[in-house]
Amino acid sequence: MEALTNLCTTVVGKVLLAVVVWFVGKFVVRKVVDLVSKIKVLDKIEPNTRTFVLSAVKWLLYVILVVSIVAILGVPMASVITVLGTAGAAIALSLQGSLSNLAGGIMLVIFRPFKVGDYVEASGVTGTVKEINLFYTVLNTVDNCRINVPNGALMNANIIDYSAEETRRVDLSFASAKSEDPNRIQSIMQEVMEQNEKVLKDPAPFARICGGTNEAMQFTVRAWCKTADYWDVYFDLTQAITEKLGENGVQAPAVRVISDK
Repeated sequence: MEALTNLCTTVVGKVLLAVVVWFVGKFVVRKVVDLVSKIKVLDKIEPNTRTFVLSAVKWLLYVILVVSIVAILGVPMASVITVLGTAGAAIALSLQGSLSNLAGGIMLVIFRPFKVGDYVEASGVTGTVKEINLFYTVLNTVDNCRINVPNGALMNANIIDYSAEETRRVDLSFASAKSEDPNRIQSIMQEVMEQNEKVLKDPAPFARICGGTNEAMQFTVRAWCKTADYWDVYFDLTQAITEKLGENGVQAPAVRVISDK
């Protein structure tokens, strides 16, 4: 009974100590991550790299905490290492996708195909990059929905970064009746673009006939603007050119009537 009592006392003491270490360790991990986040060096790096580093530090500290608790419980470290090695191999096989995402996160931080705040299209989704962590990249869509995209999928996909360059080109298409004077229509379009303050003068705006059918002529309108003004210019020109063509009596394409005979 004395030996059993001593054993129970020892086991209970180790378990209680392990529980205390777990809660204290979680508090310490949170404080350490907060302290690391306030290091001035991290303020000088890009937000996506900063988030990735903080996430890696957090997980590393938790691994150290778990190993410490296992040691407190009296489990031989040789056995722990053996079990971890075997479990690691099994987990690696079952979590190939997660490891691929982890590798993808590292590659995104190194090669930086985009950064936090960019408006991108990749893996079938489009949105503004809000965060890049160890396994996922978080995007916010234009209607304010949050999408978590696996990093592995991003690294193997074509990525379109709409925010990478300072300027973008707005491409619009208009049609008119075949009987209209194309030079007059082009002059109207040029005038509308030149009056828009957000349309850049260099490269010069462009309006030309690009094709047509027996009933219509097709026109292409191209205007350069700052990337931040893209959608304003897109909608402003669409409305202004449409209204100006109507004010000048430009006829719409004729509708082809198909006989039942």
